[in-house]
Amino acid sequence: MVFYMPGRVETPHGSGVGLLPRQIVAELDRFIVGQSRAKRAVAIALRNRMRRRKLPPEVAEEVMPKNILMIGPTGVGKTEIARRLARLAGSPFLKVEASKFTEVGYVGRDVESMVRDLVEIALDMVRQDRREQVRAQATQAAERRLVDLLMAQGDVSSQAGEGAASERGDPGSRELRRSVVERELESGALEDRPVELDVSSQAPAAFRIFSQAGMEELDMNLRDMLPGLFQGKSHRSRLTVAQAREVLCREEEEKLVDPDQTAREAIRRVEEEGILFIDELDKIAGREEGRGPDVSREGVQRDLLPIVEGTLVSTKHGMVRTDHVLFIAAGAFHVSKPSDLIPELQGRFPIRVELESLGRDELVRILTEPESSLVRQYQALLRTEDIELVFTSDGVSAVAEVAEEVNRRTENIGARRLHTVMERVLEDVSFAGAELPERRVVVDAPYVRRRVADIASDADLSRFIL
Repeated sequence: MVFYMPGRVETPHGSGVGLLPRQIVAELDRFIVGQSRAKRAVAIALRNRMRRRKLPPEVAEEVMPKNILMIGPTGVGKTEIARRLARLAGSPFLKVEASKFTEVGYVGRDVESMVRDLVEIALDMVRQDRREQVRAQATQAAERRLVDLLMAQGDVSSQAGEGAASERGDPGSRELRRSVVERELESGALEDRPVELDVSSQAPAAFRIFSQAGMEELDMNLRDMLPGLFQGKSHRSRLTVAQAREVLCREEEEKLVDPDQTAREAIRRVEEEGILFIDELDKIAGREEGRGPDVSREGVQRDLLPIVEGTLVSTKHGMVRTDHVLFIAAGAFHVSKPSDLIPELQGRFPIRVELESLGRDELVRILTEPESSLVRQYQALLRTEDIELVFTSDGVSAVAEVAEEVNRRTENIGARRLHTVMERVLEDVSFAGAELPERRVVVDAPYVRRRVADIASDADLSRFIL
């Protein structure tokens, strides 16, 4: 009973960890319909992290996270619950597909790469936090450099007035000229003035080398051995003052952010707050009866086991312990069962929750209840062209009914079917857009049935269209 809602939860880092489980569920309810059991499970996991931080270090070291296994068909919200939880807590989050990993010895991605990817995500998060902390200081430094650029290039501003030009003729007027430029910058009169600036660019990778250890480790060694090869080159660019200010601010922020401290904080966040979502776990479930040319599913499970149990993973930023990373696995388990996993891996996911399939009532709620529901999204899009899109209650019910029927007759893809049906229903309105003579469009049950009648009645055609 869940809807995959794209978008962001604007929550500062760590603000969600002080919430009670009931409050966490309430926050998830803003974007996700139903699935109360899964929400309760992740809320307890997040709350236990906060409780662990209050324990003495020797006790906290022994308290391991209780990993979660979500069981349910596609499109019911497994991924979205985990993603919203991570955004709420401000935690580094990464979704991976278990089916993309290969057993050690085969060509492909090894399971340790997901930890390295999570570190890179955490690094971006920390770097962004650090930049926000030093932004005011960096902006002041950028403004000073911008004033120096304008004064060095002579022509201050056509808006500066004749007074500025006369001041330049006086040898002792440099400070006065500088104050004039500063006032003009502050007033915004120079935003469109062109300036020339040296802009550095990242050197493109000339070649890539893959190994079992991962490309990023070789890249790190090559940067150490051949620093000049990967050093970015600078080129002279002609930019407006507004554009130059952004470039200079970014450069000043980079100077003020300590990369070593950033890397240490990123590793700490991964180790203490990281969430790894392993999807399609059912695709690697099963026991191998014989060896063949295919990659061993059981072998991938055994490679995953030490990561989930807790081990040290080498990254280019340092060693990362996975003991306290929260793992949330998910799978439909239509063909295989959780018991088909190797016993050791089963034991590392002690909390199991089954997510419910979506019926018509749940699809109606999904279309209308979330803050950024599909109905509100389409209304907002067409409002940009002065078109008032009105959904009646029977129209919403008709959309949900068509989605439920197509899910039943073909492949059940859950709430994602609503996207397909809505696009079909509103195709003509979206295509005509501002050219529509009627500025008010009412989507009721007859309107929906007319738009999908030819497809919904043909089972073979609906397999391709809906």
